[in-house]
Amino acid sequence: MNKSVTSPSRHAFGLASLAALVALAAPIASAQGTPPGREVPARMLQVPTTVSPQMQKIIGTPINPNWKVWPQTPEEWKAQVAKAAAAVEKNLPALRDALKVKIEPMTIDGVKAFMLTPAVIPPQNRNRLLIHVHGGCYVNGPGESGTSEATMMAGFGGFKVLSVDYRMPPDHPYPAALDDAMTVWKAAQKMAPAKNMAIIGSSAGGGLTLAMVLKAKMDKLPLPGAIAPGTPMSDLTGAGDSFQTNALVDNVLIAYGASCDTRAALYANGRDLKDPLLSPVYGDMAGFPPTILNTGTRDLLLSNTVRVHRNLRRAGVIADLHVHEGQAHGGWYRDYTAPEAKETFEEIARFFDRHLGK
Repeated sequence: MNKSVTSPSRHAFGLASLAALVALAAPIASAQGTPPGREVPARMLQVPTTVSPQMQKIIGTPINPNWKVWPQTPEEWKAQVAKAAAAVEKNLPALRDALKVKIEPMTIDGVKAFMLTPAVIPPQNRNRLLIHVHGGCYVNGPGESGTSEATMMAGFGGFKVLSVDYRMPPDHPYPAALDDAMTVWKAAQKMAPAKNMAIIGSSAGGGLTLAMVLKAKMDKLPLPGAIAPGTPMSDLTGAGDSFQTNALVDNVLIAYGASCDTRAALYANGRDLKDPLLSPVYGDMAGFPPTILNTGTRDLLLSNTVRVHRNLRRAGVIADLHVHEGQAHGGWYRDYTAPEAKETFEEIARFFDRHLGK
């Protein structure tokens, strides 16, 4: 397995070069017949009053002033990841208590994971299992810190959720995360029939959810009965309209080429970003299981999500697209007390109930 580490500064240079190429692309495209771009005047974006107070607070959070600053060495990355993980983990006991979910660490064929089990599992879900792959731009969310979304899915949806603690850069670039997720997927066949299982994940986890199905198809493995890729990182190349329209509007990802794309570059480790196992929007989605996608009107990855939905529909796949009012990247899982969070996870649960075996 490839365990080499590529210098983050090299990736930063590559992203800067890519940004310069994008800036040059407009006049070139215009010369080739593509209409020129549109200049948009500066304006103040008000926090919408059409969402809950909790969601208004999330939407109104200022952009981190250090959004253009990121670590330059593997040691600095590890320190930043550890600090962020500790901040998340201190809030998880309260989340589990509120949603009445217990956590159990385990190792499955050498891969670390956590089983999240709600206090009450409805009869229809007792023979079902969800596999969760966490977000964090392929670099953040180690250990328990990657289980927030899985906990909400278990608590609000009434499912047992197996969350994969996959290996990540800088020590373990692609394909380590996908390999670990697939190892758990194969092992999970002994826990429940594939038709009774779904895969769920958001952001990088959404990208991995889609990549897992593509890899299962390639390897002729059983496919899940349904999937829920939330705001998936489905195109690491920066293509898609919302990378422009929602730049500096999304207060989580901020803009293409910022910290998240730098982390994704660490994961890709110099490979072709159009490889479907890195950017699943370029993959063959024929035969995919029923899919529910979530995004928001302020999400930098709105276009990533919309394009996946259109590709699924072109392939004849059952696919639901939910676009949430005012929300930036992953807004529905940032505060479990927001009514939008409960509503979204319950919507996913209903979708799974329609399409999973019992």
